Amino acid sequence: MIAVVQRVTSAQVSVDGEAVGKIGAGLVVLVAITRSDGESDVNWMARKLVGLRIFRNGDKHFDSSIEQTSGSLLVISNFTVAAATRQGRRPGFDAAADPQTGKKWFNELIVALRATGLRVETGQFGADMQVELINDGPATVLLDSGQMFNP
Repeated sequence: MIAVVQRVTSAQVSVDGEAVGKIGAGLVVLVAITRSDGESDVNWMARKLVGLRIFRNGDKHFDSSIEQTSGSLLVISNFTVAAATRQGRRPGFDAAADPQTGKKWFNELIVALRATGLRVETGQFGADMQVELINDGPATVLLDSGQMFNP
C-alpha cells in the first residue's frame, strides 16, 4: 500500500461536479493498493497515518499527529500512485491491485481509520474524481507499507 500524504488547510473531492468529501485542516491521502497488500498493510498504514507527526506545534514544524490536532482525513483511492516509471515514457500499473481487491483493502483502511474516532471522508472508488486542496507548508510525504519493518 502506497500513500501520498499532504498536510492541508482544506480539501474536497468531487465526482461529476458534486462534492462527495470535504475537510478542513487535516490530511489528504491518495492511496494505491498493490497486488501484494493484505491486512498487515492496512493496519500498518492506518497506524502510520494516525501517528505521523506532520503538524506544527508552536515553533516545531513536525511535532504533532492528526490524532493530537483532532484534524480530519480525506482518503482517496488512486491506483496511479503505484505507477512504475523506471523504464520508458509511459507509466506501468502492473503493481496495482485489480479493482475488486483494491476496493476491498481500501474499504478496510477506511474502517480502520474511522475506528480511531477521527473524521474520515472519502472519494468514490473507481470514479473520475477532481481533488482540490490547499497544501499547508507545503508538506507532502510518501508512505509505503512495503517498507514496514514489523508487520
